Amino acid sequence: MTQWIAAIARGHNSGLCLLKDGELILSIEEERISRKKYDGGPLGSMVKILDYTDRLDYLVIAHTQPLNQAGSIDFTGENMYTGLARKLGLIDRTADLYDHPQVIDMSHIHHKLHASCAFFRSGFESAVAVIVDGAGTFIPMQIEKEQEMTWELETIFKCNYPDQFKTLYKHQGGRGPWGAVRMDNFPSDREEEEGTHQMFLDDSAGIVKAYEAVTQYCGWAPIEAGKTMGLFPYGKPNDNIPEIYTDYDGMSDWPTANRDLIVPTYPNGAVVNHGRFPEIRNPNDLKQEDDLTKLQSRRDMAYAIQTESQQMVLDLILKAVEMSGEKNVVLSGGYGLNCVANYWFLQELEHEGINLFVEPVSNDAGTAIGAAYLQLARVTKDMNVKPKLHDLYTGPSYDYDTEYIQALAEHYGASRIFEADHKDAVELITNKNIVALFQGKSEAGPRALGNRSILYDARDPDGKDHVNVVKRREYFRPFAGSILKEHVHDWFDLRGMDDTPFMMYAVNCKEGIQEKIPAIIHVDNTCRIQTVTPEVNKNYYEIIQEYYKQTDCPIIFNTSFNLGGEPLVETLDDALRTLANSLIEYLYLPEYGLMIEVKN
Repeated sequence: MTQWIAAIARGHNSGLCLLKDGELILSIEEERISRKKYDGGPLGSMVKILDYTDRLDYLVIAHTQPLNQAGSIDFTGENMYTGLARKLGLIDRTADLYDHPQVIDMSHIHHKLHASCAFFRSGFESAVAVIVDGAGTFIPMQIEKEQEMTWELETIFKCNYPDQFKTLYKHQGGRGPWGAVRMDNFPSDREEEEGTHQMFLDDSAGIVKAYEAVTQYCGWAPIEAGKTMGLFPYGKPNDNIPEIYTDYDGMSDWPTANRDLIVPTYPNGAVVNHGRFPEIRNPNDLKQEDDLTKLQSRRDMAYAIQTESQQMVLDLILKAVEMSGEKNVVLSGGYGLNCVANYWFLQELEHEGINLFVEPVSNDAGTAIGAAYLQLARVTKDMNVKPKLHDLYTGPSYDYDTEYIQALAEHYGASRIFEADHKDAVELITNKNIVALFQGKSEAGPRALGNRSILYDARDPDGKDHVNVVKRREYFRPFAGSILKEHVHDWFDLRGMDDTPFMMYAVNCKEGIQEKIPAIIHVDNTCRIQTVTPEVNKNYYEIIQEYYKQTDCPIIFNTSFNLGGEPLVETLDDALRTLANSLIEYLYLPEYGLMIEVKN
């Protein structure tokens, strides 16, 4: 009988994955379905399961807080996820409502689930996992005779098949203040493990929360740390900015967030204490509507947090290698999405003999994948090493008939629908038209990889400004590029990598390249790139190939198919609605050989 395991991740970047006999066949974030950015309740995702199966062997729950805090459903009092699964008939309707045997709660091992996702997709037989996250599992601890709430900040795990994730080190932080303490033999029973591990407990915000605090200081929501990463090259070293990290007088192996500057806030946030430091305080004449990113103080803070935090994570990686004796390292948690740091790590680790795998779904949606794989391993005890991650096209698939496409396009005001091929699409692009691409299964994770992408001419000197305006994004934010794999080493320095298929590295372009593709080269001479092969994405490869034929340029401008502040499009309806509400005029459907034009 076929084995079905579903797992959901609650909280921001919530989502669901589904395993069929151990194979990942579905992974989707809730926001793609609900159309609400950072939607935290993956209920619509659970309904999606019915498109694949009418029964589950296991439903696994991931979050930072226990399942019993998820809220209850109707008069039964059962938690909403067990209740919904039962009502949908996915699990046994007659089993215990409050301790259902098919529902597995892994909410208490958040960081371990990040590690599981990365390790089982790395292709490594064994590895050490470095998890650098904002705030993992909430854990009450007795501190100075009082019970205080703390949360996971950074963790190191030794990973082995079939299901061994041994905690070696954990940094636990809280609001405090109470100071800091290091314990070399902390009991591991909280981690469901025997023995002990090293624990560092303090009232620090941690590496990622400090980054989020600076992000908020720059004018955005804490979760929008990618914007700070984009702003950092506009900054410079500034001696007036206090050190963001401190070593607590040598108590910590490496610095942690300076509490004088970065103040933790309950339950899991942090803020920059700019009122205490005049050199980073708002100018008196700053108007509320002014763009904070044009202030050099904000730019310099972005520079400081980027450069200092990546050094902290590098130190943590080296500590992990020393503690474990492993040369295979997997990196996940929110910081894993920092493509600037990931590329810098390659340089700094070049002579260390370390093999680094960065999980492309490092956000909390990846904990659903980790939970499913961990449950699979616990049930099967399979010692066979899983192959390295091949692609991220694991969203739902859609099959539209031409009549439906025609009707929906007319509904959204299409001026014309015409037959088109890759050549037609590229001709539009080279004539400075923005062309949205919709095909196949949607991509897992935050990157558009050619199935839900917006394409443009990488050679246009005004391309970045133009597309940023159309997408309603900040002026400084860079764009990515998708390149034919066979050409990547002629254009970019991959620092020893064969390819980069998931846009996880902001790489240096080679001499003379910046002038050829100015629309996608950032001010620091880098580009976040995706290597494309015909085996992984045939249509997208052929589109770029046609672009190369027409322009002698093997890399095309690629950005996510959405507008600023919105989730990536998921369905054709989402795609056409986006065109109707923007200055994007063309939607290419290569599987149907159709182009839809919506004039605005």
